[in-house]
Formats: sequence, structure tokens, C-alpha cells
Amino acid sequence: MIPLKAQEIYGTWATLFLPVREDESIDYALLEDEIEHLLQSGVNGIYTNGTAGEFYNQTEDEFDQLHDLLSRKCEEAQVPFQIGCGHMSPVISLERVKRAKSWKPSAIQVILPDWNPPSSKETLIFLEKLAAWADPVGLVLYNPPHAKRVLLPHDFEKILDAGIPLVGCKVAGGDDNWYKAMNGVLRNISVFVAGHKLATGIQQGAHGSYSNVACLNPTAAQLWYGMMLKNADAAVSMEKRIQSFFQDSILPYITDYGYSNTAVDKFLARIGGWCRIETRLKWPYRGIPESDVDKVRKEAKEIIPEFIL
Repeated sequence: MIPLKAQEIYGTWATLFLPVREDESIDYALLEDEIEHLLQSGVNGIYTNGTAGEFYNQTEDEFDQLHDLLSRKCEEAQVPFQIGCGHMSPVISLERVKRAKSWKPSAIQVILPDWNPPSSKETLIFLEKLAAWADPVGLVLYNPPHAKRVLLPHDFEKILDAGIPLVGCKVAGGDDNWYKAMNGVLRNISVFVAGHKLATGIQQGAHGSYSNVACLNPTAAQLWYGMMLKNADAAVSMEKRIQSFFQDSILPYITDYGYSNTAVDKFLARIGGWCRIETRLKWPYRGIPESDVDKVRKEAKEIIPEFIL
């Protein structure tokens, strides 16, 4: 696969979930089924080891086996893919980058070290070394709102001014002032925002999403992205319904019941009904009970029926 330039990274990218058995092992046969479905969904690309991929809870053997499978499947289908090499440890992240390059991904995603959040200078030192090892594959900086250090627009400008060859970033997005402050960054790299805010984000200059909406239904999420390009008003109207569902039916699992974003993303896939992966997470983390799926699925059918199979 040829590495992608910043202007070639856009649209809806779908995450890869870990199918976790009761004994904590990964069901690779079910993982292959999941990959096949994503390849057929029409999404602009597939990425691994974001929050939903449980990157922080994989052995290195699991990391390698997962990417052996994904890279082979994506190469056969000629679908772009990004490998997430993030880890709380900068050393492990670097070693993952070194191995990931051999799978010839379209880009490599990384996070900032997460035990001792790096200073601005240390951030540059970290990214410079990873970029050198990843070359010619570009880096995407995965900086979600729950990161220990959430970068501001001027932080991204400093990274680019220092010559760090980022091709993209994943961020939460923001209001009009945030987009105005990000204007220079938006012109130079691909900026991906939260999936449930993508329609309004596209209008303000965002390029796409590593999408939580694609967790719910990747095919429907891609159709929605196409709507954004052809009928922006209709896409924004759908965004309001999507946000209503997330606010009323999904967010309480985080705010009221203490489940993780990872648990919520996997729960969304069960609600959408497009894959057979259960809500179980790797130890010691809790998945949302399977018994909740039918109730929330009915709520989704009433608000966003386009996303429910």
C-alpha cells in the first residue's frame, strides 16, 4: 500500500474492534469476518488501535497477529488502512512503529506518552524520533479529549513549524473560535473530528472522522458522509438526530454508570447489528451488558433508523 499524503486522508474511517472470548483470547476468525464486512462497507479506510481497539491492553504477539491479518486483507482489497501504534510507554510505541512500517500501511497513528505527559519540547523530541522511523509512512497524531495532554491549536502549529512531518490528527473538534484558530493547521494536514459532529465539522473545514458513528454502522456512516458532500443541509439535519441519540441513550453509560469510551464504542456496534462481536472487553475493564442492547436498539430505531439493521 502506498503511504497517503495529508490531502489524501479524508472521509469516514472505521475502527477495528477486538473480538474477546471469555478466556481473554482474541477470536481471529471473528476478527476476519469483521474486516471483511468493513471492506465491503465502502468506508474510506480502516484503522486499528484507537480507543475502541483496546491498544493499551494487547500483548505484542496479539498486536502483530492482528496486523498481519488486516494488512493482508486490505492489500488484497486495495482499501487504505492505518495502524495504531499508540501506547502509554514511548518505548513500546516506538517498537510498534518500527514493526508497523513493514506492513506498508497508509499512515501510522500515535498518541503522546500517557504516564508522564510530555512538555512541549518533549512532545517534539518524541514525535521527531517516531517520524524518522516511520518514514516514508506519515504520522497521524491521535489526540482525543480524554488524553492526559490535550493539544490546543497553537500546539499543533508548533509541531508543524518544527518540521515534524505529520499528515493528520484526530481531535474532538470545537466551536467557531476553535476552527478559526486551527485554520493554518487545516490547510496543511488532515484534521479528523468526532464522528457525531462530522457534518458541521466538514462545513468548517474538517476533513473527516475516525468515526464513532461508523461503530454503529459503517455503511450508513459512509452514506451520511456522501450526503455531506451533496446535500449539506440534510446531513446537518441527520447530525442533530444522531447527537440526540448519543446524548439521551449513550452518554449516560459514561456519565452515570462509569463505562469507558471503549465499552460504549463496542456497545454501538451491537446496537447497529452489523457484526457479531460481543460487548466484552479485555480484563479488567467492563463491557456494557448484552442485556441492554435490545432496549437501546429500539431507541435508536426511533431516532436514527437509517443506522439500524
